[in-house]
Amino acid sequence: MPLPPRGPLPRLSSQLTLERVLDDLGSTLLNPLTAIDDPHQAVTGVVAFDPHDDQVIPAGAIVLGIGLSDAIDVRRCLRSMSAAGANVLIGRGPRDLMETMSHVARGYGMTVFTLVAGASWTQLSNLINSLLVDPRGVDDTETIDGLPGGDLFAVANAIGSLLDAPITIEDRNSRVLAFSSGQDTADGPRIETILDRQVPVEYTRRLQSAGFFTKLYSSIEPVSIRLDVDGVDVKNRAAIAVRAGGEILGSIWAALSDEMDEELARVLRDMAKIAALHMLRLRASDGLDRRLRADLLATALDGGDGAEYAIRRLGIESSHIAVFALGVDQEETSQLDEAIEAQRIVDAINVYLAAVRPQASAARLGDTIFGILPIQSVDDGEEQARRFVGDLVVRAGTRVRVCGGIGPIVTDSRDLLSAREGARRALRVGLDRRDRGTSVAVLSQVYVDSLLLDLRDQVSLRRDQLSGPVHRLHDYDLDNGTDFVLTLDTWLACMGDVSRAANLLHVHANTLRYRLRRLAEIADLDLEDADVRFAAQLLLRIDPQLTAGHAERSAERAGPGRPPTA
Repeated sequence: MPLPPRGPLPRLSSQLTLERVLDDLGSTLLNPLTAIDDPHQAVTGVVAFDPHDDQVIPAGAIVLGIGLSDAIDVRRCLRSMSAAGANVLIGRGPRDLMETMSHVARGYGMTVFTLVAGASWTQLSNLINSLLVDPRGVDDTETIDGLPGGDLFAVANAIGSLLDAPITIEDRNSRVLAFSSGQDTADGPRIETILDRQVPVEYTRRLQSAGFFTKLYSSIEPVSIRLDVDGVDVKNRAAIAVRAGGEILGSIWAALSDEMDEELARVLRDMAKIAALHMLRLRASDGLDRRLRADLLATALDGGDGAEYAIRRLGIESSHIAVFALGVDQEETSQLDEAIEAQRIVDAINVYLAAVRPQASAARLGDTIFGILPIQSVDDGEEQARRFVGDLVVRAGTRVRVCGGIGPIVTDSRDLLSAREGARRALRVGLDRRDRGTSVAVLSQVYVDSLLLDLRDQVSLRRDQLSGPVHRLHDYDLDNGTDFVLTLDTWLACMGDVSRAANLLHVHANTLRYRLRRLAEIADLDLEDADVRFAAQLLLRIDPQLTAGHAERSAERAGPGRPPTA
């Protein structure tokens, strides 16, 4: 159906799954004790189990085993969970209790995690609830210890007020995430840090050479240091690592007028725990927002009943939409590097889109970056999309080769699935092309190339043993060190123009005519027959083994300073 005018939108269900909870919290707060049989199961709530109360456990809830102290409590808890349809239990306690919990849970087919040391039940409950309450992970009305959730500047100001000192909160790379007021009372290095939002390199090098970061991240207590900077009055520094379980999230730094005392150390210890919760909230929020947009985009590109709704949630009001795909050249990157580059590219693209085309959207779906682009008209829509995607490719392809593909323009949400497939096919042609300078392929312009790649896939999938005149010629080349297949391929590509083909092969035209007669005899090819020529061209395109390495071998035989021969 055509896209309707944009109207009021109902609330989108979070559709929270165990996989999402583990993505945001698992590496930081949770360790699995049993196998995770169904990471895609829905999570509907979080509840603390009380063995002394007959409470209701919602189906699909994550159960916090806070009060479980013995095997009897564990069995009672798991029986209640089984009856209610809850399958995930989080516990913490002595080793024998955890072994009992995991053993009994396996009998019920449930999943058990332990809460890591140093993390609090309140912290875990708040974070899971934040994922449930708002699928974007953001709730401006929620507070953590009296401070707005995720507001690190409020945290820095609170610490600064308690210590009467300028505060910065930094990540593991010494980038400033937030700072308190009163920085003008600090020293030159601190002011420089605030202005650049990054600790100057000369200071981080001095701290590293002095072993300060090693001491900071290996201790749960605050540590202090005085920087030795020639000619600059530098205040004492007190810092504490911000941890969530065993993970270092960053650090809090205070510029002090006096030495650190026990009261100051206590404040830093307490506030580091609060800062950890806020930093985790920010990370969960960023991840959820990114996944929400990816889910909406995936729903839209499926072209089903939810496509229209997903498009409206993404803020797209145009009735004409182009679907594009971006990919990284796998020949230039390893699999890991490709994944890293793809995520870097999609993040950079979304920053760019937010600034210049806020209605456009992109996300990494599988190993490909897909996007949707509202356009003004169908008539020149492909050209608009080509220019736009070309700009994205130039911006994204600074470190690796990036290609783009564009599918057909659609005006009906049900056609978005075919448009996505078209963009994927066009992208594949762009990545496969021998012309490395081509960066963007439009399906309508490369449709035949796409069909040829499909044929190649079919041959590979069925493991067909191709044979015939061209393959006989290929075998002859391998046995005799000739390049008749390259000669045939070049002549066919030149549409039978002997002079042009001879120039490309660096031979005399008469020599080329002789070779054409000779290869026709060897392979039993009737080059006067148009169908035979077409079949030969088709085989040369769908079986890359026929032409692989011919140019390189010709160059090797020719030697330095001599043209290759065919």
